Amino acid sequence: MTTDTQHNKTTSTHQPIIIVGGGNVGLSFALLLAHHQIDCVLLEHFRYPTIEVDDDRERTQYLDSRNTALSRRTVQIYQEIGLWDRLQSYACRIDRVLISEVGSFGKASLEKDAEGVESFGQVMENAHLGRQLLLAVKDSPYITLYDGASVTDIAQDEQSASVTVQFDTGESRVLISTLVVACDGQHSSVRKLLGIDVDTHDYGQVGIVGVVQTDEPHRHSAIERFSTAGPLAVLPLTDGRGDGGTDSTQGYRRSVVFICKKGEENQYLNNDDKYLQTLQQVFGTAAGRFVATGKRGAYPLTKVLAHRQVSGRFVIMGNAAHTLHPVAGQGFNLCLRDAYAMANLLAKARADDGDAVDFGRYDRLAAYEQSRLKDQKRVIKFCDTVVGSFCHPNPVMKFARNVGLVCFDKIPGIKPLVATYAMGLKS
Repeated sequence: MTTDTQHNKTTSTHQPIIIVGGGNVGLSFALLLAHHQIDCVLLEHFRYPTIEVDDDRERTQYLDSRNTALSRRTVQIYQEIGLWDRLQSYACRIDRVLISEVGSFGKASLEKDAEGVESFGQVMENAHLGRQLLLAVKDSPYITLYDGASVTDIAQDEQSASVTVQFDTGESRVLISTLVVACDGQHSSVRKLLGIDVDTHDYGQVGIVGVVQTDEPHRHSAIERFSTAGPLAVLPLTDGRGDGGTDSTQGYRRSVVFICKKGEENQYLNNDDKYLQTLQQVFGTAAGRFVATGKRGAYPLTKVLAHRQVSGRFVIMGNAAHTLHPVAGQGFNLCLRDAYAMANLLAKARADDGDAVDFGRYDRLAAYEQSRLKDQKRVIKFCDTVVGSFCHPNPVMKFARNVGLVCFDKIPGIKPLVATYAMGLKS
């Protein structure tokens, strides 16, 4: 990685591809480009914490964590670019998925052996995922990283695109490139500067995310439980010491995604006993007894869909392009498939055109956007259908969806199809 600590005010410098936003999607996209030996500059608004290689071997906050469910396809992508070896020891595989509804008869399950897969995916704490991606970025000679850097203005013409960057030191710089990719989140500043409109839908729900401890081991099971408030999930985690979730792991740590109606979140955030009792009521004995919990975060759930993902030499990606409901953990995995497709397209462009390649040529970017719409629309429809169907209080709807769960569990041929989609293997 190269760095530059001398920022001359209003200096214009020509850069390779510019990525705005250094969250997990932006970091991953930079590493995908690096895999193809394509140089890029990565800009992040916040300052990253100082980390070393051994910093995250021991977890200091055993029960404090957000997490990401990595689909089978996401794992394959990280394997392909040589990252999975450094991620795997912090990930816990999902061997089975148990699905049911609170107070209803319908139940279904997916078993990895029955579907002939190594696992349905992996669960990884964001603290570990983000640290390992950042360490990989720091190790890469193809990535120039600037943190504490905010984009305040943009411009473009037929030959180039530029971003004005304000550093937290008070200095500024104009960076010029042929392509800018914005991975700067749901409230993307680049998207707003481009004037790209969005469709938004407030679910009227809040996602409460945290880690709990149970008195029974998870045995690599993910539990999906539906209620009128929204879909709920308990996911397996490693024991917090980078053990990889092996069969010898005790496995009493679990991640919880708990959905409640907006306005009800404080009672679950501020009262551990109330929170644990509610989880016990919702999940029954499926996870054993909930015995401890750590600090929880609350996140209002809103769907945000950009009207366009390409504007001239600018591409918006990740949550800037589509922020989805967390049901079934599809959001990050869809974003990574977008990033993978874009990186491969740019690698092919360079192979075709050599050193004279124009990465921001509009016809290429438009082709990328068109190629990703089918996968995006399918995932968006799936999330909306699940949320809409299982949150509807009508007793007829409730009966119908429970019959559907029974049919899903018993009728041959349905599970492999659903499992393939859920693992991100059909896009």
